[in-house]
Amino acid sequence: MSHSTPTIGFIGLGVMGGPMCRNVALKHNGDVIAFDMQPAAFAILEGTKAQKAESVSAIAENADIVFLSLPGGPQVESVCLGENGLASGDRKPSIIVDLSTTTVDSARSVAEKLKQHGIDFSDAPVARTREAAQRGELSIMVGAGQEMFPRIEQLLHYMGSDVTHCGEVGCGQVVKLANNALVFENTMALAEMMVVSERAGVRPEVLLDAVSKGSGDSFALRNHGRKSLLPREFPEKSFPPEYALKDLGYMLELASQTGVSAHVTQLAERYYRATAENGWNGRYFPAVIEIIDGNVDLD
Repeated sequence: MSHSTPTIGFIGLGVMGGPMCRNVALKHNGDVIAFDMQPAAFAILEGTKAQKAESVSAIAENADIVFLSLPGGPQVESVCLGENGLASGDRKPSIIVDLSTTTVDSARSVAEKLKQHGIDFSDAPVARTREAAQRGELSIMVGAGQEMFPRIEQLLHYMGSDVTHCGEVGCGQVVKLANNALVFENTMALAEMMVVSERAGVRPEVLLDAVSKGSGDSFALRNHGRKSLLPREFPEKSFPPEYALKDLGYMLELASQTGVSAHVTQLAERYYRATAENGWNGRYFPAVIEIIDGNVDLD
């Protein structure tokens, strides 16, 4: 990597990646180049200095540090190590930072393989909402070596207001999976209590107001509860139950590897699978309240 201002590459301009890349392009003093397989995705970068790359190879040929925001581990491995991937050419980036959510094993495997190509790797999955991504106020959980973290910390602050060094490579994914499992489980529990309370004569808005002033308050209540569960609004192009199932599956894999019987997470997986299979696939995951309210069989 050059000792001058690095050129940043960004791959993946989806729901979260698009606004993250826009913030990088607006705040970074050096060049920014971006790639996505969908031409329409580049619209979010209009009005910035970001340049459009035609391929992953073009990113590798020009970028010093590359950020990834991809659907999951298989895509990350393919972009990093596949044919025409970031590590395949003569010219390679010095650092790859993965903002995606993957398994812990995947992050550590990709890091080890990239090391053989002289590329440093960090997992840095993000939390909070698309709106937080747009504001540059994400929480970013970083798995990186002690020498690596200071090299990327300031760049991550382009996208996040809270950047936490969680430990070595893979530890960012551990924390992110725990975070997501807690959000899905809290939202499911809140939805259940809203349905029970309403059937017992307490209006949902009264329940949320009262609980928000007591020990039952939570991020899920203030956000998913008020903004989605209460009005029963579950838009498309938000975080759907299929994505929740992916992350819960990753957490259950990790729990198995560590010898933990994660019964709460197993129950959450059953609820969100029922949500995806009963008309709410592609819609915002708090639609789980409709499964609870409809007494849908989880088996």
